[in-house]
Amino acid sequence: MDIQHLVDRLEQVLNDSSRIPFSANLLVDGDKIFGIVDQMRVTVPEEIKRASRIEGEKERILAQAHEEADRIRSLAKQEASELVNREVITSSAQQRADHILERARRDAIVMRQDADVYVMEVLANLEEDLLRSLAVVRNGVHKLQADQAAAQAEEQSEEGVENKLPAAD
Repeated sequence: MDIQHLVDRLEQVLNDSSRIPFSANLLVDGDKIFGIVDQMRVTVPEEIKRASRIEGEKERILAQAHEEADRIRSLAKQEASELVNREVITSSAQQRADHILERARRDAIVMRQDADVYVMEVLANLEEDLLRSLAVVRNGVHKLQADQAAAQAEEQSEEGVENKLPAAD
């Protein structure tokens, strides 16, 4: 029986107990409580022994893990040393990397030039469109100005005619 189960049983006995009116005290069955406490006295040392065994097992596993880590580290250092000693492979890889970088630089220059040409074409088309739109706007403004001037002239001529007519009394 584990300690958690016994604590749960103890709590259940307390929850099932009657309260003394107007106080926080409980009427409990002493035999049940003492029975659970006796079981706890027996169970607690077993739990402690089990915990000690688990702790010992943990220490053993950690020691094994440290040994394995040291072994892996040693192998990794050995392999790294062998790789460093392979100078031919390293220099060949460096030459290949330099070649790839140079080709990438050339490709980037070509791509940048192509992008510049494309951007210039797009901007030239946009400029043409904007100039056409500006011409339409200017024509609209001139037309409105001419219409307004004509309307004002018409109003002034009508006012002049009204002033010349005799007043009706």
